[in-house]
Amino acid sequence: MLTSHSYSNYSSIQTFTDKGSQDYSSLLNDFSNAYSTYEQNAGYILSSDLLDTSVRSALTLANWNPKKDMRAQAVEWWNFDWEYSYTPEQSSALFSVINYNTTFYQYSSQNNYVYDSRGFNIIIKDEASTFLKCKPTRGTYDCSGDPRLLLNTVVTKVAHNNTGVTVTNKDGSCISASYAISTVSLGVLQNEVIAFSPPFPDWKQNAIATFQMGTYTKVFLQFPPDKVFWDKQTQFFLYADPAERGYYPVWQSLDGPGFLPGYGIFFATVVDSQSYRAEAQDDATVKAQVMAVLRKMYGAENVPEPIAFMYPRWSLEEWAFGSYSNWPPGTTLEQHQNLRANLGRLYFAGEATSTEYYGFLQGAWFEGQTVGNLIAGCLSRAGNCPGMENYTVLHGTQQLNQYNEANGWMVTSFQTNGF
Repeated sequence: MLTSHSYSNYSSIQTFTDKGSQDYSSLLNDFSNAYSTYEQNAGYILSSDLLDTSVRSALTLANWNPKKDMRAQAVEWWNFDWEYSYTPEQSSALFSVINYNTTFYQYSSQNNYVYDSRGFNIIIKDEASTFLKCKPTRGTYDCSGDPRLLLNTVVTKVAHNNTGVTVTNKDGSCISASYAISTVSLGVLQNEVIAFSPPFPDWKQNAIATFQMGTYTKVFLQFPPDKVFWDKQTQFFLYADPAERGYYPVWQSLDGPGFLPGYGIFFATVVDSQSYRAEAQDDATVKAQVMAVLRKMYGAENVPEPIAFMYPRWSLEEWAFGSYSNWPPGTTLEQHQNLRANLGRLYFAGEATSTEYYGFLQGAWFEGQTVGNLIAGCLSRAGNCPGMENYTVLHGTQQLNQYNEANGWMVTSFQTNGF
């Protein structure tokens, strides 16, 4: 069980501009009302087999159009970009709603910040301990002693044919199997760091190129505990930059009740192009940028120098090249099924191959389970395996009968009170 001693309270928010604290929280309700209309319209698009649009278009039709009002832009970022890691212009109106409904109405209506010191991968290690040889270690598991688990091993080539799959590693070692599942991220596939032989057919390459790999960057600062300058009773702080949308817009305090009081930790989140810029810069540059923002919010005289500073660089990690996937406007189930579909005995899984839960852990979980069951069936039938459907000819919309299990559609997105 991951531990978080306090739920995230999204109504515990203070709003800022470059002039300091300014209350524009009423805009949060305005966006919420527009989103409700957009959500209903997305259901109409789905049920009537209509053409998908961008979220920007859908919000505009729902009477939300922030234009050059940077406070409204910050509120929009808080409600949309922060979740999907892309802007409304870059995101599918239909599938953004589907993704939201199937997750937040099925599992929980909240995003909660988890700061378990063991790391989020305790979930994976706990599951792995049921079939690998693992040792309990300080509340977690060490599975490195199992020879079947190859850690810190870089894959350079995957060869596949009608009889099996061979994986070649950077150290020269090889692994051969009757079937294989590739769970590398969409970012890894897009950056072609692994050579697949034979090369992917056009329908698979098109699918890989179509979907987006977003980046989500948290920038952490620790201040002297006796010089905390923000309200410790408030969890979230929204900043509207006067010139640039999404410029270090959301801040969170961990120095509050139920989190890590007394540690002086404050952090900001950026996504998309802001992430790419921050991750390409050195620490000193990013530190100077975030400190300039904080001093606009709170006054230069009130913000001391941090005693610690760090942030990850997901877009530069060769085993990730980003954080999680997103669907662009006009995407169809057929295009996404081509991302999911196997190539002979080589199968694919991960959050990006999840039709309804892309971007979420449960998406990766269910896709791995689906493909694992398919391969188990293939083995039990001595290789007599129908495989997964793919589409060499793509249509502009999907028909209602295509929302089926074969295309990764496992649950309805129409219910809003749980499943």
